[in-house]
Amino acid sequence: MSRKRARVAARTNGTAAMKNWRYVALHTTAAAAFIFVLQRFALDATLESSLLWALMFGGCAAFIATMQSNR
Repeated sequence: MSRKRARVAARTNGTAAMKNWRYVALHTTAAAAFIFVLQRFALDATLESSLLWALMFGGCAAFIATMQSNR
């Protein structure tokens, strides 16, 4: 493998990893924000309960997104 091809391959793998982490972060944030708004405003839950649910759903969403990006 020539040096030029090795550099291109190295850049491609780094970019793909960055997109995966960006996807995981976006998925986590979206799920946490959705469940927070749902709990807080639609179901009239307390702030503590809404934050706890948002944290839990965000963690689950991060796990699912990580598993999907490693497929």
